[in-house]
Amino acid sequence: QLQIVESGGGLVQPGGSLRLSCVVSGVILDYYSIGWFRQTPGQEREGVSCISMSSGSTNYADSVKARFTISRDKAKDTVYLQMNSLKPEDTAVYYCAVRGFSHCPEDGIKNPYFGSWGQGTQVTVAS
Repeated sequence: QLQIVESGGGLVQPGGSLRLSCVVSGVILDYYSIGWFRQTPGQEREGVSCISMSSGSTNYADSVKARFTISRDKAKDTVYLQMNSLKPEDTAVYYCAVRGFSHCPEDGIKNPYFGSWGQGTQVTVAS
């Protein structure tokens, strides 16, 4: 049974860093890609980044390029989202999601392309 567990959220000052973790169990991850999304109240869920578990290829939303880095540890079935130079507008609940294809979507990190979701972890950027 597929299980997705995120962790690592918290309160951080502007300019600070956080690393989110997503542990996925119950499937052979080489056949999947993993995405990070975020959502604020009243807003649609926004795709942040995606990584192919087999090839390691990545893509990012323009809003986080050069600040966020997605990576994987296949031995631990874990995907990380390293977030640097955080801004107040990065405040959101961050979700990890699994896509049933080994490659990330070519036309953007979009909600319908991912079928399974974690429970989310809150990230708050404030002084």
